Amino acid sequence: MVIRARGSSGGVPAGDIIDTDATLHSLIERVAAGDEQAFADLYDIVAGPVLGIVARILRDRPRSEEVTQEVLLEIWLKAPKFCEQPGNVMAWAVTMAHRRAIDRVRHEQACSDREDRIEQLDVRRPVDEVVEATLARMETREVQQALDKLTELQRQSIVLAYYGGYTYREVSQVLGTPVGTVKTRMRDGLIRLREYLGAHQ
Repeated sequence: MVIRARGSSGGVPAGDIIDTDATLHSLIERVAAGDEQAFADLYDIVAGPVLGIVARILRDRPRSEEVTQEVLLEIWLKAPKFCEQPGNVMAWAVTMAHRRAIDRVRHEQACSDREDRIEQLDVRRPVDEVVEATLARMETREVQQALDKLTELQRQSIVLAYYGGYTYREVSQVLGTPVGTVKTRMRDGLIRLREYLGAHQ
């Protein structure tokens, strides 16, 4: 297998035709010994194929470039271990790229599923129902006094959720705050509200 290498800061001149298998084997041994120039030359050869594999799976350029950098870093870190037994460097690199890209897809899907589950939770149970019942019985002035005891984010989150009927995700979008943070602040605010309202009944 041969490839026309891109120019780098040394080692592999632009336009030269190189025997990839032999060259990569030589480079990975030097990389394993900590040779940074060898890593730069190896990078020039494998970055393109690695990016191609990742991009076909993620279909997003910025994320693909990020994962590609992770793969190249892993090559640098694991080169000594790879050199302990015979192997094809390019096959190792693209296999690693495929695995990392799949892991990224699974991770992002898991995060999305977790957010969906959070949004579907009934956020008014069990602590919130006490506050809701108390708020319904109180005068507007008392409610405002109680809300004024909260932080700005706590107050805004509760007002949007209880008086605006917004979901966690919608509150997150309005306030420009992660869903997890909104949930935590709202829960803390509701606890503080319950304590304040209980003391003033």
